[in-house]
Amino acid sequence: MKNITSPGLIKLKGILFLLVGLFASVLLFLEHPTVKAAVLLAIAVWCFCRFYYFAFYVIEHYVDSSYRFSGLWSFGRYLMQQRNGKRRGVESNLAQSPRGDETNKHDAPQS
Repeated sequence: MKNITSPGLIKLKGILFLLVGLFASVLLFLEHPTVKAAVLLAIAVWCFCRFYYFAFYVIEHYVDSSYRFSGLWSFGRYLMQQRNGKRRGVESNLAQSPRGDETNKHDAPQS
């Protein structure tokens, strides 16, 4: 599949994701209109967003600078390769930061 390169189409795709997510959330809440359902839905959405950030940014910038994110499927393959020992891991507690200086990899940004 070809990558989308048009800025307008990329923005449209983002807006469509937002609208579909809002629509699904509203339908789910209307099915169970309780405070508990709303809170659990908000927590689930927040956690999925944090996971996506983790897969996209944290791994590449603080764990393995050779990893390049191209989607959640590539992240899944990356994890399986790590598990099977096919990729080299970071041997020390120090990793290269995006600026090129050494930083402690445990200093990853907190959410």
